[in-house]
Amino acid sequence: MTTYDGIILGAGHNSLILQAYLGRAGLRTICLDRAERAGGGLSTVAFPAESNFRHNIHSFYHRGLTGLPWYRDLELEKLGAKYLQPELNVAMLCRDGRSLKWWSEFERTVASFARFSQRDAETLSRWREAFLPIVQHILIPEAQHPPLPRRAREALLGKSAAGRLLLEVSRLSPLEFVNREFEHPAVRAALLFFNGLREVDLRLTRFGHHIPALLASDAMAQMCIGGSSQLADALVLAVEQTGGIVRTGTRPVRIEVEHDQVVGVATDQGETLRATQFIVSGLNPQQTFVDLIDARHLPAEWLARAQEFRYNTLAPLFALNLNLREPPRYQTETTGELDQAFMVILGLDAGDQFQDIVQHHERGAIPPTVMWGTCPTQFDPTQAPGGRHTAFMWEKLPYLLDGDAANWDTRGKAHGESLLAAWSRFAPNLPGAVIQQMVRTPLDVERTLPNMQFGDLLVGSFEYDQIGFHRPFPGAGHYRGHLKGLYLCGSCCHPGGNITGLPGYNCAQVLLGDLGIHADWIPAPLSSYFDRLE
Repeated sequence: MTTYDGIILGAGHNSLILQAYLGRAGLRTICLDRAERAGGGLSTVAFPAESNFRHNIHSFYHRGLTGLPWYRDLELEKLGAKYLQPELNVAMLCRDGRSLKWWSEFERTVASFARFSQRDAETLSRWREAFLPIVQHILIPEAQHPPLPRRAREALLGKSAAGRLLLEVSRLSPLEFVNREFEHPAVRAALLFFNGLREVDLRLTRFGHHIPALLASDAMAQMCIGGSSQLADALVLAVEQTGGIVRTGTRPVRIEVEHDQVVGVATDQGETLRATQFIVSGLNPQQTFVDLIDARHLPAEWLARAQEFRYNTLAPLFALNLNLREPPRYQTETTGELDQAFMVILGLDAGDQFQDIVQHHERGAIPPTVMWGTCPTQFDPTQAPGGRHTAFMWEKLPYLLDGDAANWDTRGKAHGESLLAAWSRFAPNLPGAVIQQMVRTPLDVERTLPNMQFGDLLVGSFEYDQIGFHRPFPGAGHYRGHLKGLYLCGSCCHPGGNITGLPGYNCAQVLLGDLGIHADWIPAPLSSYFDRLE
């Protein structure tokens, strides 16, 4: 078959989620990806090759994934994507031997914070209580719907006390909010870590609400049993069960346009596949609008916005993966308990470290080490040979190292040794436990996942004009791509990167609506959630 109802470009998790929903609606689709395996960042590899040491080289922490609607709708647990959520979810180890802990049970988290500051623990509880209705009735529904225009959103939110509180806190930057509300340096650092190192620039206003929203969310870090690729495999099965085709090893080279409507895709194999109704791109804006579409088919303003789409300076990851004889043994005041900590944060003690990290990234220099990681085999022994373990640490480092990304090819291994030395200061058993090690640099990320330009795992900055209704850029924030039949579903769309699947989930709502196809799974209008607020 060379003619389909629709063609999807890129086989990342958002594309696969979208394709599975379209198949359930009776549409015939094919998904194309240049990689040899579907899933994008959902990659689990053997190192060394053919060994039983398995490493999740890009995506690992899947926050609250089992609570997401598409995981339930597509019955992914039955298809092999099973998750676990360790009770001691996160531990930040301070240099003085103390540790700040996040537990699945919030009261235990408060008790841990109280050991650093009773005032901060009380503030933690107060903001969680205030933001519980905001998270449940505003932020979660907003993430699971196509975004509203900014003025319409603010008008709706202004009708309730909860909405007005959200707007008020949002006017701050995360840095301003944390420094205003919390006093202890370690507490400030811990709260800023989850926002600054993983999400947005801490200095940006309109993101202050991210901190109390984190406190009010019950979504914790989870891991996929058997490795992150199990989720990719389950999504492919979900697609294939509805008759969809996922074709890897095939690179799209051109989107065909006739009379301002997309009609097909030419591939590097010399063929042209036809689409009778739609083409959806899970790629970034430059790949979609600059690389694949002839410029004469797009308005100059639209093309310029795609070309100028910006990426995060602080997003690129450096990874050190280890094969071990035994797991890391951290030496702190509660050593035994920390053996069961899921995510471990090292090298972070004070909030003012973030400014220094940002300045190093802007200069293309390596900052003092702040890292986080896990020993997956402490929780899932299937990811290593019997009696052996795997572990990794991630660090945010600049893509342009001393002005040139190519420098990573000669300096990556040496930095891995430096990272291991810093890690060993917290876990002194590591040097004698290492069997093999490998590194993955920001340049390696871009090479294997080219939609993550400059190594940006979030696929686009969250600056003012690249969020919500304006993500990826003004005019494209509703998952439509100007030309008739062209849609967007990648992490460059609302609500953004990480493994949420929501850009694909939301795009499916828009596309099926445009086709006039009813689906029972589509949620009620966003305004109905706001009406429940007081």
